[in-house]
Amino acid sequence: MNRISRSVASVLVAGGLVLGLGACSEIAEQTEKEVTKEVDKAVDKAVNEEYEVTYEVTGEKITSIEFNAGGGKSAMDPKLETVENPTLPWTKTVKLRGIEPPSVAPNALDVAGDGKVTCKIIYKGKAIAEESGTGYAAAGGCVAVSPIAS
Repeated sequence: MNRISRSVASVLVAGGLVLGLGACSEIAEQTEKEVTKEVDKAVDKAVNEEYEVTYEVTGEKITSIEFNAGGGKSAMDPKLETVENPTLPWTKTVKLRGIEPPSVAPNALDVAGDGKVTCKIIYKGKAIAEESGTGYAAAGGCVAVSPIAS
């Protein structure tokens, strides 16, 4: 093969490689966009999906109950509310969103050491967290993983 023929062949091969790789690159970019779109949909659903839980607190000498009331800025910055001197048994149903964890923390303070607390977090009729505590300064906080995240 003479020099010109080899040069033309080299240019054609290089051009074919460029076109072929360009087509692969376009397919890879399109696939990446589709995968990203599907992941974004799944994350949006997980973050925005709402669910309800019911907090239940029983015991004696309970002075306050702090709980995630829903509607905070984010899962890392929940809106906490406190009920002082609650009537027992105490229940509260709240609507939470996405990966936001349900939590309730009853506190009992009794100088005689008779404080008793029990808390439950109920989701769709089943306890997903349950704790108890006793003593002078009893606390029985319940925290559960969001049922949307699990």
